[in-house]
Amino acid sequence: MSEPIGVILLNLGGPETLAEVEPFLVNLFSDREIIRLSPFPFLQKFIAGRIAAKRAPKSREAYRLIGGGSPLARITGEQGRALEEALAADGPFVVRMAMRYWRPGAEAALAEFSQAGIRRIVVLTLYPHYSRATTGSSLDHLRKAVAASGQAFELAEIREWPDQPEYVACLAQGIREGMAGFGGEPVQLIYSAHSLPVSFIREGDPYLDQIKRTIAAVEKMTGMAGRLCFQSRSGPVEWLSPSTPEMLERLAAEGCRNILMVPISFVSDHVETLYEIDIQYRELAGSLGVRLERTVSLNTSPEFIRGLSALVSDSCRQRGWL
Repeated sequence: MSEPIGVILLNLGGPETLAEVEPFLVNLFSDREIIRLSPFPFLQKFIAGRIAAKRAPKSREAYRLIGGGSPLARITGEQGRALEEALAADGPFVVRMAMRYWRPGAEAALAEFSQAGIRRIVVLTLYPHYSRATTGSSLDHLRKAVAASGQAFELAEIREWPDQPEYVACLAQGIREGMAGFGGEPVQLIYSAHSLPVSFIREGDPYLDQIKRTIAAVEKMTGMAGRLCFQSRSGPVEWLSPSTPEMLERLAAEGCRNILMVPISFVSDHVETLYEIDIQYRELAGSLGVRLERTVSLNTSPEFIRGLSALVSDSCRQRGWL
């Protein structure tokens, strides 16, 4: 029997209870790859704590409205189990997750692999589009954990996959199904991506270009044109625009009455889909006389899991592991 190969799924993480919201936010705002709160690194955690305390009540209410916590760890665990089954035909794989700002972290996965004698690890980001604030930060954290472990792990990193065929096909199918729900009425398709400070793009971050690659691939498959906007901005810096609320207001002013929203940079349900889109943006659209629906999240869609499996298998073959 061949040596098992480990797979680590990288994701953001999220508080699973309301009591965990504030410490989660502290972890998030302590990351200088996302935002430098001070020119002095030693002040970052202190300022992060102040910001988290101020924002926690509003964030807790958002999580309360979606069931009392983030489903991200549960869904990522389900994706991992499905991926492990899909990979079984290629050999023994053990799939675990590493959440950047909450549990379980990279250290837990590495400790388990070490105990099982696993040395070869495929690191698969669950962010299709690379940014230093997401995949970049997660990879940096993982590499530090590997160095601290003292183990001779060999990593194969899958950093981005904006036009992975099964991923694109899943988005296209979601759009077709979403459009069918409007019964033939005119519908405006919009893609809502997580926003990013404009300074990141100016400094060479490929996130926006990769988002556009995904949209081009999807629109080639569907033949439907959409418009791009950005959600989840926070803080006083310049963010990618237009924001999703701005886009909704603009479309309503143009006379649009039906919108299908595609959460383009999210592959799992979490607070950005379940609260921001399903509650906040739907309420805003309703107040503007617009019906807003969104495409279903990919979560554990069999075709999506097949796509992740292909990414892992291809990476292993390139390394000579399979």
